[in-house]
Amino acid sequence: MRVPETWLREYCDPDLDVAGVEERLTMTGTKVEAIHHHGVPSTENLVVGRVLSAERHPDADRLKVCTVDLGEESPATIVCGAPNVAAGQTVAVARPGARMPDGSKLKQAKLRGVVSEGMILAAAELEIGPGGEGIMVLDDAMLDADRSTDRRSNEISDRPAPGTPLADVLPISTEVIELEVTPNRPDCLGVYGVARELHAATGTPLAPEPWREDQGSSGAVTGAEVTVQCPDLCPRFTARVFENVTIAPSPPWLAARLSAAGQRPINNVVDITNYAMLLTGQPLHAFDLDRVGGARLTVRRAGAGEHVITLDGQTRTLDAEMVVIEDADGPTSIAGLMGGERSEVQPETTRVLLEVANWHGPNIHRTSWALGLRSEASGRFEKGLAPEQCLWAQAIATRLMIECCGASVTPGTIDIGGEGAPPPAIGLRETRVRAILGIEIPRARQAEILNALDFHTAEVDDGLQATPPPVRREDVTREIDLIEEVARIDGLERLPITLPARRGAAGRLTHAQRVRRSAEDALVGRGLHEIVGWSFAEPTLLDRLLLGPDHPLRSVLRIENPLSEDQSIMRPTLLGSLLDTARHNASRGGPDLAIFESGAVYRAAGEDSDGDRPADEHHELGVLLSGELEPPSWRGRRGEADFFAAKALLGSLLDRFHVHWSVREAAHWPFLHPGRSAEIVVHRSSAEPRLAETGMLAEGECLPASVGFLGEVHPRVAESWDLERTATFAIDLGILATVAPEVVSFTAFGPFPALRQDLAVTLPVEVSARELLHLVRRAGAEMLDTAEIFDVYTGAQVGAGRRSLALTMSFRALERTLTDEDVAPVRERIIAALSELGGELRG
Repeated sequence: MRVPETWLREYCDPDLDVAGVEERLTMTGTKVEAIHHHGVPSTENLVVGRVLSAERHPDADRLKVCTVDLGEESPATIVCGAPNVAAGQTVAVARPGARMPDGSKLKQAKLRGVVSEGMILAAAELEIGPGGEGIMVLDDAMLDADRSTDRRSNEISDRPAPGTPLADVLPISTEVIELEVTPNRPDCLGVYGVARELHAATGTPLAPEPWREDQGSSGAVTGAEVTVQCPDLCPRFTARVFENVTIAPSPPWLAARLSAAGQRPINNVVDITNYAMLLTGQPLHAFDLDRVGGARLTVRRAGAGEHVITLDGQTRTLDAEMVVIEDADGPTSIAGLMGGERSEVQPETTRVLLEVANWHGPNIHRTSWALGLRSEASGRFEKGLAPEQCLWAQAIATRLMIECCGASVTPGTIDIGGEGAPPPAIGLRETRVRAILGIEIPRARQAEILNALDFHTAEVDDGLQATPPPVRREDVTREIDLIEEVARIDGLERLPITLPARRGAAGRLTHAQRVRRSAEDALVGRGLHEIVGWSFAEPTLLDRLLLGPDHPLRSVLRIENPLSEDQSIMRPTLLGSLLDTARHNASRGGPDLAIFESGAVYRAAGEDSDGDRPADEHHELGVLLSGELEPPSWRGRRGEADFFAAKALLGSLLDRFHVHWSVREAAHWPFLHPGRSAEIVVHRSSAEPRLAETGMLAEGECLPASVGFLGEVHPRVAESWDLERTATFAIDLGILATVAPEVVSFTAFGPFPALRQDLAVTLPVEVSARELLHLVRRAGAEMLDTAEIFDVYTGAQVGAGRRSLALTMSFRALERTLTDEDVAPVRERIIAALSELGGELRG
């Protein structure tokens, strides 16, 4: 919601600058998302002028030399190319030195030999109206902005004198407050509703409601008929008929306010509907009554497969849960979303049927998502508007139709459904307020706050009885809601910092939480940056990760009411958000990246007895490395992100938790490079029974168990994210927490030195180093302390299809220093075991 500051201050004008207004609104719960500037950066040298004469330029057919009274001793000469400039007009003039909305500074210029001392302005040049070929002519109706708020008399004022600052006449420069309105506060989707919040937050007087005087009337209407067949989906439908309507551009003040609020001015009738919506929060729609078949509207549920051509020219296919407005010729609008092309207001329109209706919010929300169509109207209706707002908007629009369109309103108002049920009174006990907030707020102060928010209050023995206004009937329903209203307006920052009462409870982190935090801290300590991605993902992510139709990650949870199609599934892996972040940085000149994310991933766990697909949720830790690992220096390149860099980081992380782990070849991660990827497994340990008890292992399954993947991202996947060589790994922190010991026991080094020996072994190339080490450690039994591979050789000396692996082994005993004779039997046992893998001692 964009609220122009100048418009807001017409209803509530506190002694605060825009930053102060932002602070008070945000601190009382109406969050200000941003502050924008709209219009000219400075109002200096922008004045009202009166054209005294307009003669054709002697050397240009399309230019006119105008003499303009600017309120000074001698008039100014201004060369103008607008076709509609003429003597006697009151116009907007930019003098030399004026700053335009784009920041440029106007200078005196010579056009075809004639010096021009300024510029006569069009609305678009001030960003207060649509573009066009003509200048902006400031006649009386166009300048009477104050009447839109009904704060002044209805008498039309004289035109402003030449030289009057243009800012005194038109809102040519304003700050725009952009609000993040929560779904429970649709009353703040109108400027007057925001003004009421500001009134309550600051104590500044609030102007009377702009709809308090209605130039329309109640009763039957001749010339139009409305029938509502689904009152459950249309609680209220109101309509008025206007005759003698003149379609024209909107007055500059009206166009300026719409432009600042983010609306594109179209014509006076359409702009009036948008203006009334922005002021009251209630959407409106104008029909060309002469194009409404039979002058009769019917509100009904749509038929399955029914079609409507909407104002954007698109043909929409409806279903039986949607609501349409039809005339004698068929459907003409989709209720609550968008009007139809057939009955829209045209330049030749002279009769208007103005509809202001209240629609069932959940139905509008469903229709909007089903059709993939969102509008200003649907965004308001789906939050739940009050039926009372219909006549508020009718009153505003009626006055403006008369003033800005020269229309006459036909007696009567079609009103089907009427106002909503009166909100019930809610008790507010002083003792409860004190218990919840921890401070004493006097009863009189509570009543003052609630009255400022348009609640009706009455004193009772133990506190207050408060009745919410119609626009809050769905939001404030309990005593705790009233306490929240009192607390936020009185000042949440004033509440004491206290701990809630606890009965013997001692708060501490669980083992899983400690493991999670320790893992995150370890990665930060290694220089990685943490990111936080969306829990939602787009369905195309599965294809971009090359997942086949039967891959387990394809079993995703789909959201029934997603915010958008791009966020319609729950993410099955963290890799998508990691790659998105890497692409974002690479596209901005930051290809070297080391990031991680710790968060939940979701998969469908099959169907239960009710046919639902429950969520299988795990907490995953994902890491991504891209580009160079270290900045370049005089020592040259220090390595790039590859499989071994990711594995080294994985090892430093898992070793921190004293778990037995290794990697093994795997082919079920299609988004990883097929020759540079592996599966991460944890091995047998004393924690295995606990792991089995959690259900993380299937019945009869034993460790090693898979906890994640490691590898370089498949080149095709990296290319789809516009990335170069990238490495990644992910582990299930739930399994890691179950395997990691809660208490780590210290084992002292033996007092006797180790005996080290080396072996060179030839093996078939298909035998992995992991298999060799596993065999050596098994054969070495307790005497073998460590075994590592330090060299790999392939060549003619070892034969085709074979390679040489060089091992260094360390033998140790706790009770004595080992000799070669002690180690010789173990060494021979290791050599003998090599035959299991087709290996032999080299040379």
